[in-house]
Parts: sequence; structure tokens; C-alpha cells
Amino acid sequence: MKISVIIPTYNEADVIQSCIESLGGQTYEDFEIIIVDDGSSDATSQILRGASKILPDFYFLEQNHKGAGAARNLGAKKAKGEILVFVDADMTFDKDFLRRLIEPIEKGERGTFSKEEFVANWGSPWARSWNINEGWEEKRRHPKAYPDHQPVFRAILKSEFEKVGGFTPGGYDDDWSLSKKLGYEAVSAPGAIFYHKNPSSLGEIFKHAGWVGKRKYKLGYLGYAFALLRSSLPVSIVTGIYKGLKNRNLRFVIFKVVYDFGIFTGILEYMFSGRGAK
Repeated sequence: MKISVIIPTYNEADVIQSCIESLGGQTYEDFEIIIVDDGSSDATSQILRGASKILPDFYFLEQNHKGAGAARNLGAKKAKGEILVFVDADMTFDKDFLRRLIEPIEKGERGTFSKEEFVANWGSPWARSWNINEGWEEKRRHPKAYPDHQPVFRAILKSEFEKVGGFTPGGYDDDWSLSKKLGYEAVSAPGAIFYHKNPSSLGEIFKHAGWVGKRKYKLGYLGYAFALLRSSLPVSIVTGIYKGLKNRNLRFVIFKVVYDFGIFTGILEYMFSGRGAK
């Protein structure tokens, strides 16, 4: 079955080349790569234009900044594959990733994800702090006892994707929207190993946290008030010290203050502007 690998990218000039090269070493050969640049202002588009001239089955599309969900939808419209695979620009892959990822689909499943997602930059203390904050297993980007079904698809039959019109663009949780509309979740694909970077600088941490903060919360204004309290400076310091001591990583105190300040400002921006993350 032919695969279309779709990659949304936004200001990813420092990582996109590694992602493409990693896909170039796959043992599964019947696939195309479609990268959709979501209005980048760095050198991403120049890198991709150059790659499109020399790589077979490589396609480069551009759009104004609308968010990852809209970029994935655009890529899917151009896809020729029977299976759509959605990955991010800061990922790299084991050589058998694609083959393992689609094996359950070839046997009758409609969509898959992989539990074997590792932190690519574990050597960074800030990347390790990110895992502490998320409650993830060491060196992996998920908690222990991770379920075999998840609402985020890495691979799905194109026919299923088109049945519900693809993703609903909307920022923080648009990659969950496909599962909500389909009414079922992705199943685990054993052996599909890949690597994903955590934010590795205080600037990246603050920026990503601000993006996470700009979203809807349950219970309306009561939910926003609780989220603001939870990300306030006194709570951040106490939580940072407790988790930093527990995990023997006192740098986590600094991480927590920066992360929560990003969340705090993101919430306020969303509340007063109504503009979500994208």
C-alpha cells in the first residue's frame, strides 16, 4: 500500500533536514513525502525548495499561517497514498518505522499510533525537566502503562480521513479532532520506533507553554481562574521545589517558573483576544 507522509512545519529550519534524511533511510519504500510550510519566517522554505528539486516523491506546499491541522488537511488533499502518515518536523525515525506503523492497517485496522516515542535530546537538562513536568517515563514521551488506544493518529486510511473531512483546525487540540469525529481511536503499532525533541531552552519552553495556554478550558471562566491560580508564581515555586527535590533536579524550579509563566500569559492572551494557538 502506498503511503503519504505529511509533515506540517512552521519555523523549523534547524530540524527539518534531519527529519527528511531520517525518512530517506526507511526500509519501506513505497511512500511520498508532502511537507506543508505553514507561513514560516525563517529559512524553512528555502531548505524545502532545494530538497524538492533533488528528492523523488517529495512535494513542498505553502500556506499562510493557519496552524498544523489546516496544514495537514492541505497535505492530505494532495496525497496519492492509500495510507496517510502524520509526523512532525522535529521527529526522526528508526529505519523500520513506516513498515511497523502500517502493519496493523494492512491486517485490517483503520488507524495506528506508536507507543515507542523516545526523547531525542535527553542530554538536555531542560528536555529532562519537560518529562518531569509532564509525568512521562524516563527517556520516553509518554507515561508508564500507556494504553494501547489513543485519540491521536500517526497513520490512518485516507478513505477514513476523507469520510469526516480531516482535522478540525483549532490549535492545541486539533490533532485530537479526527478521533472525535470518527468515533474511534488509533491502535498501537508495535515496533514503530521514533524520536521527538522536547523543548531544550528556556525560550522554547516559554513559547511552547504559551501555545498550550491559549486554549479553551472546561467550566468556562471558573476553569480559567483555576488554571491561572495553578500557574501563578507562588504555586510554581512550591511545585518546582517539591518535584525538583523528588527527582533530584533542582534546575526544575527554574523550568517550572518559566513554563507556568508561559501558561499564565497564554491564558490571559486567549481570554482577552479570543485568539487560540495555531
